[in-house]
Amino acid sequence: MKLTSQSYQNIKNSFQEALNNYINLDNFAITDIHIQPKQESGELIIYNDDDDELSRTVIEEWVDYSADDFYSKVEVILHNELENLESTGCIDKLCIIKPFSFVMVDDDKETICEVFLVDDDTLLLNEELLKGLDEELDDFLKNLLEK
Repeated sequence: MKLTSQSYQNIKNSFQEALNNYINLDNFAITDIHIQPKQESGELIIYNDDDDELSRTVIEEWVDYSADDFYSKVEVILHNELENLESTGCIDKLCIIKPFSFVMVDDDKETICEVFLVDDDTLLLNEELLKGLDEELDDFLKNLLEK
C-alpha cells in the first residue's frame, strides 16, 4: 500500500492532535490510545480508553482498499509514524502513566494488535532475539553440572 505524502502528513497530524490532549495535564492519565482504521471509508479515528474521540482524519488510499492485508499494512504504517513521533520526543512529553500502548481496534472496538508500546524499562522479546536460547541454556546447565 503506497501512501501519498499528504496521507502521511494527515496521519502525523492526527496523532499529534490526539496526543496534545495529554500534554501539560495537572495529573497523569491512565489510558491506552486506541486507533481505528476503517477500510471502507478511509477514516482513521483515535480514541482513549473511555471511547472519547481524540482525532479523526481520512486517508484516501484506504478507501475501498480491496486486499485482505489491510490491517497488517496499516499496522506497519502506524508503527513507523509512532516511531517517528517518539524520536522527536513528542511521546515522552505525555502525561500518561507508563507503560501504555497504542492499540489497533476493529469496527467493534475489539483489539486487533498492539501497534506501539511505550515503556521506560520493558524489553520486548522477538523470535530473532530468542533464537538459539534453548541450546545456550542446555550448554550452560551441562557445564554447570559437570563442575
